[in-house]
Amino acid sequence: MIKKKLSIVDIANELNISKTTVSFILNGRAKEKRISEELVEKVLKFVEEVGYKPNSLAKSLRTGKSNIIGLMVENISDHFFANIARYIEDRAYKNGYKIIYCSTDNDAAKTKDLIAMFRDRHVDGYIIAPPVGVEEDIASLIKDDLPVVLFDRFFPSVDSSYVVIDNLQATYNATKYFVDHGYKNIAFITFASHQTQMQARLDGYNKALKESGLEPHVKEVIFNQEAKEIIKPIAEFLNNKQFDAILFGTNRIGVCGLKVISDKGLRVPNDVAVISFDDYDVFELYSPSITAIAQPIEEIADKVITILLNKLNTPAHSRKNEKVTLNAELMIRKSSAVPDTSFAK
Repeated sequence: MIKKKLSIVDIANELNISKTTVSFILNGRAKEKRISEELVEKVLKFVEEVGYKPNSLAKSLRTGKSNIIGLMVENISDHFFANIARYIEDRAYKNGYKIIYCSTDNDAAKTKDLIAMFRDRHVDGYIIAPPVGVEEDIASLIKDDLPVVLFDRFFPSVDSSYVVIDNLQATYNATKYFVDHGYKNIAFITFASHQTQMQARLDGYNKALKESGLEPHVKEVIFNQEAKEIIKPIAEFLNNKQFDAILFGTNRIGVCGLKVISDKGLRVPNDVAVISFDDYDVFELYSPSITAIAQPIEEIADKVITILLNKLNTPAHSRKNEKVTLNAELMIRKSSAVPDTSFAK
């Protein structure tokens, strides 16, 4: 038999006091309402004994706060987003908030449903890495005075707070590194996307090649696929032309690309040099180790949660949007080294 969950009414009846008095005590308003310390102690002792837990939704309706933050990312299992979530959760918890997080899969319809769910749960604030197609939903949250911080990407058409990195400069620097070390046929393999961060990465690559008078070679792969479906078009692309250097637009496509390179029997960096966007722990374990563009994950997370907490602690009419752009770092490892030809015959 399922044990009935106690309500405030049950507690009031058991202790022979009014439900209003119980509510004031449980919501920390006993002193304000001049309720005796003896009665407060009696109620709290009974609550502890029976293990009473108030309904969080009902409490949020009464107090206007749920002390919950909704965190929506592309894929919570992804190394980058998982680490961001971990740092944000730690800071949030220390400030009295809990995190509900979920993956959008870069799907606009799914993201709209998730935003609606968070609204129903009365979360206090939103941290979102948004897919294209939810601009109106984000604008609606902001219009309703709900604290929102975007990260990793943003919408130029929506005036919002956001934290991003300088993606254009990051890929420009990586491409220039190749150029400055004598590489001529430099490919850029990335996901097909209209998101601001992905477009900026493509722009940085094109800018560096244009300045250097070199021809761009771009391959865009459909994002939402299994690894084997990502590998196939990369293999076809590399079969059609020889490149001496490849820049990968994300670590996921980088890992798939490295498998293709290995399967083709190419040596890194002797046959082809490699740099991948988004540093990844396993990149240091590859042989040779993989040069990567490292995003400042801890700093991104710190900026995101700091901005949101400031919004949560500021009246809606006084909130200001903060737009933060951070720098990435090119971690030079062996995969981008100039091949040693001193022993060549």
